[in-house]
Amino acid sequence: MHLDGAGLYLQVTGRGRSWIYRFKSPVSGKTREMGLGPTHTYGLARARELASEARGLVKAGYDPIDRRDEDREVTRLEALRDVIFETAAEKYIEAHRNSWRTPKHETQMRSMLKNYAFPDIGQLPVSSIEDEQVRQILEPIWHIKLETARRVRGHIEAVLARETHLKHRKGDNPARLESIKTALGPQASTVRHMPALPYAEIGKFMVDLKAKDGIAAKMLAFTILTAARTNEVIGARWDEFNFSDEVWVIPAARMKANRGHRVPLSPAALVIVKAASEYSNSDFVFPSTRAGKHLSNMAMLTLLKRMGRNDVTVHGFRSSFRDWAAEQTSYAREIAESALAHVISDATERAYLRSDLFDKRRRLMNDWAKYCNTVAKKGGKTVVAIRG
Repeated sequence: MHLDGAGLYLQVTGRGRSWIYRFKSPVSGKTREMGLGPTHTYGLARARELASEARGLVKAGYDPIDRRDEDREVTRLEALRDVIFETAAEKYIEAHRNSWRTPKHETQMRSMLKNYAFPDIGQLPVSSIEDEQVRQILEPIWHIKLETARRVRGHIEAVLARETHLKHRKGDNPARLESIKTALGPQASTVRHMPALPYAEIGKFMVDLKAKDGIAAKMLAFTILTAARTNEVIGARWDEFNFSDEVWVIPAARMKANRGHRVPLSPAALVIVKAASEYSNSDFVFPSTRAGKHLSNMAMLTLLKRMGRNDVTVHGFRSSFRDWAAEQTSYAREIAESALAHVISDATERAYLRSDLFDKRRRLMNDWAKYCNTVAKKGGKTVVAIRG
């Protein structure tokens, strides 16, 4: 350390030479050393000027190191104010891209923000976006396009939450649900139940369905017997089936809850799958006429319309199964819910229930298949359909 005078030193180390200002902090009372920069950047004259500025702060009662850190933070925050919402949204999408199951989620988010948010706040710094601006975006659609409004609000909230975490903005999130509901009022409930066939009519329906030819009819029967979702069935591949164990293992990537699901196959479901092997020269159990493709998700719905059943949907057969299990059997609720691959909402119950209840579900699905093969008649009588 070579003293130049008045607290200014030339520091020489094995790594180079630099200017140091040594002073007693008027704030803490401790001796501190403030780096002023290397000699190849600042000559002696400039180093003396910097030391003089620091001495002035000390005389005024300020710690020059603390003041420099504060100035740097102000400069950083000023720069962050230039982060506009559109850029922040793109950064959010990039950061969360791997958490989405399909590219469709990214496309939908970008489209909704482009159509509803960007025209109003896309070019605004995220630090300047307030409650009123978000309300102006949502007010025209809040009570008209209910689901769209919910998603747009959620997307805006997520983007701004990330920017707050990155310290690009401060304060409450202007898109938080509580604030929007207070300003715009609660939305009408949009809980919509899929049109479902009453379970008492399932036997008669299955008789009509078995009279139909074509892959779509077999696929719909298989869907009903397994109580599976449409996308799970249309994408079924041969390597997912273990015929010796009579089980269909759907990989996590194809499940809504992103976890694998074992489906016990009843004898009736096995008959359909094994028969499908006679016409399928594809990796898919229910192939399309286009090479390497499976049947469309509209194939079964189109079949229902041809059968004159515009009053039901494919997904509604899951409700038929669930109602039957609840009203006509003594199986526990969690067994039926597990058969539908529903995630148990209660975290404590989910933590303790580690099993997938497979053996009990097999008995349940066998009973469901038998019920689907039974035609109910008035007066309590039943007719068992013996058609194959």
